[in-house]
Amino acid sequence: MSDLKSRIAKLKAELEALESQLPPAISPLAPARFPDLPVIKGVRFASAAAAVKYSGRSDVMLAEICSGAVMAGVFTRSTTRAAPVLRCEESLAAHKASPDDTSGFAILVNSGNANAFTGGRGFESVDATRNAVAQALGCAPIRVFTSSTGVIGEPLPHDRIIGKINDLKSGLSSSAAKDAAAAIMTTDTFAKGAAKSFDLDGAPVNIAGFAKGSGMIAPDMATMLVYIFTDVKISQELLQRTLWLQNAKTFNCITVDSDTSTSDTVLLVATGKADMDEISEPTDPRLPAFRDALHDVMNNLCQQVARDGEGATKLIKVKITGANSDGAAHRVAMSIANSPLVKTAVAGQDPNWGRVVMAIGKSGERADRDRISIQFGDILVAQNGWVSPDYTEAAGAAYMLNPEIDITVDLGLDSGTATVWTCDLTHQYITINADYRS
Repeated sequence: MSDLKSRIAKLKAELEALESQLPPAISPLAPARFPDLPVIKGVRFASAAAAVKYSGRSDVMLAEICSGAVMAGVFTRSTTRAAPVLRCEESLAAHKASPDDTSGFAILVNSGNANAFTGGRGFESVDATRNAVAQALGCAPIRVFTSSTGVIGEPLPHDRIIGKINDLKSGLSSSAAKDAAAAIMTTDTFAKGAAKSFDLDGAPVNIAGFAKGSGMIAPDMATMLVYIFTDVKISQELLQRTLWLQNAKTFNCITVDSDTSTSDTVLLVATGKADMDEISEPTDPRLPAFRDALHDVMNNLCQQVARDGEGATKLIKVKITGANSDGAAHRVAMSIANSPLVKTAVAGQDPNWGRVVMAIGKSGERADRDRISIQFGDILVAQNGWVSPDYTEAAGAAYMLNPEIDITVDLGLDSGTATVWTCDLTHQYITINADYRS
């Protein structure tokens, strides 16, 4: 009997090991396919399998960026941010301080290991990989931006990455963005890409980007990494300001689980290869069109991250109106979006609007019970401090069957507004994260 139990235990362990190597089932909220991204002149991509953590799949991507390009970035404000983030901050500061340096850039990203909370070893790994890329591509190490995503607290096996640098260099292609997007995934169930092609005063221009993120998502600038490329010719100062403003309206308006990553990075590259004069003044009439197009790309990507929340079956949009200020509205919206009770109610298709009331109250922002109204989609659920006389539980329950849920709250105080996106909280989230390191 003991021998049989031993054999069963062994078979069970082998089955679990095989299951751990299978890709996760694609989120039911995923887009139909990865979009066709336009080629961005001045950028080439490559990916490789370095076995950083995963076997049998690509886990490193390299982007080579032409001379004359400018770079902008925003990063997590976590006090335990990873060595790659700190080095990226140094590289961006050096770029801003040396506007006459027009040499090229590179971006190197690995998945499977976050290189976070690894002491001095973390910086050694970053520096070693940056030096290898710099030598291969002929640029300065300070011009190499690195990112890592995955398990926290384990040393990065950077020798495996360095061993693939020559392969990455030889594989560089202007049309390999899709493969690069796939290489940076961890618990993601699908690669995330978005693009926009438009004219700026008669000049055809393009924006294309890709992102990764599924869990540990509550950006404060999730493990979330985003890389966006455009051929627009624009000054570094305006590029940075535009990114910062649009980040506040997009990636800082999503949450999966309220956990802020050690590794969040958003990099925006402008190669300047479009046939146009540089946008160098904030009053340039072309700037609003670029800003709006960038917003569309970033908004698309951030919603894809929310759609791919670990274990998600529903996308939730939370809109707040009538708050004291936009900032107050954002805090109320995030309180609702981060509430485990709200998220599990949506997962269970339960129109429990009382949990929304609870989340409003715990936000710490001003609210007057007798002025609040709550809607699920177009259904008025509550108003004037009580359930709407026209609301029926059957209508609410029917609405909760939808894959996308809109929760709208009007606080009735002033004109502050905010919109954030999140997803439901299911048992699968626990399953994914209970054995994430195994």
